[in-house]
Amino acid sequence: MERRSWLADSALAVALTAFGVIGTLGAAQEMSGARMLDAAGMALVVATTLVLAVRRRFPVTTLAVATAFSTGYLLAGYPYGPILVAFFVAVYSVAAHVGLTRAVTAAGVALLATVSHVVDGSPLGWYGLVPAAAWVVVPFAAGVTVRVLRDARRRDRAETIRQHVSDERLRVAQEVHDVVGHGLVAIKMQADVALHLLDRKPEQAHTALRTISSTSTAALDELRATLTTVRRGDAREDRTPAPGLARIDELAGRMREAGLDVAVRVTGTARPVTAAVDLACYRVVQESLTNVLRHSGARVASVGIDYDTDAVVITATNPAGAASPEGDGAGLGVAGMRERVSALGGTFRATPTTDGGFEVRASLPSQEDMP
Repeated sequence: MERRSWLADSALAVALTAFGVIGTLGAAQEMSGARMLDAAGMALVVATTLVLAVRRRFPVTTLAVATAFSTGYLLAGYPYGPILVAFFVAVYSVAAHVGLTRAVTAAGVALLATVSHVVDGSPLGWYGLVPAAAWVVVPFAAGVTVRVLRDARRRDRAETIRQHVSDERLRVAQEVHDVVGHGLVAIKMQADVALHLLDRKPEQAHTALRTISSTSTAALDELRATLTTVRRGDAREDRTPAPGLARIDELAGRMREAGLDVAVRVTGTARPVTAAVDLACYRVVQESLTNVLRHSGARVASVGIDYDTDAVVITATNPAGAASPEGDGAGLGVAGMRERVSALGGTFRATPTTDGGFEVRASLPSQEDMP
């Protein structure tokens, strides 16, 4: 970026130098009463334009040099010409690339120096103060405007990046919560069973331990797949199937092994949905069943997957007499489900049923994935 800026400024300086030489020669022929243009005057023009090559790297120094040479040029009585364009650019550069306090100070000194030739006896007299001041005021105002707009865009980009990072951190936290929370609840339940049966019924304790092993393996595979998705720069291809509606039966099987009696019902014609909707449906079912396992006294749940015309409706219900998951529904799991569904344009509800049970219902738009 610095190299491109330096090359652009060098090209501008060369172009203005050529313009300054040609334009000053023309102005010297047309402007009567001015001092005849000589080598010293042309040297001042060339020096004022060439210094613009470092206008962004050293803006205050550039303005100081341009002010000194252009003021000397005007005080010497040389004809007005393109040297003022170079001075104009130098003032703009200070306003656009330097802090406001330093820029005002530098521009104020440049203004005093520029109008000095009017006081010194310009042909325009005191009427020349306004146009002379305009060569400082106009580019300074333009430079400040550009700097303010550039800083605002920079702040907006930084805020966008911060928001993106925050959203991504929240998404990863939610994924890890769903995966790890589900696995740990199932493992804890089976560990309690194994401890209870270890002495009296060791064969059933072995069954519980095998369930712990399979549940932990599945949870680790799912966690690995989630983290691999986050690290998109990883060149290795992850072969673990992504969680989705196609794996609901597998999820229900793991929950049955953990001690939860789960019935799955599918209505309508199954069809492809977007990857985000597919994952959200799976997570809603997973979190709902985990809540039943964690909070409900009745280890029974039913899951409904309904393919409507333009939506997939997920319902997860535990029967009468069961405790409502996470009390009033304000826990991290329910809140995470609501945020996940709402982010995809769906609707979410987690409420007690009329018969004393608890139902989670999520409706997500089912836009088809076209090849």
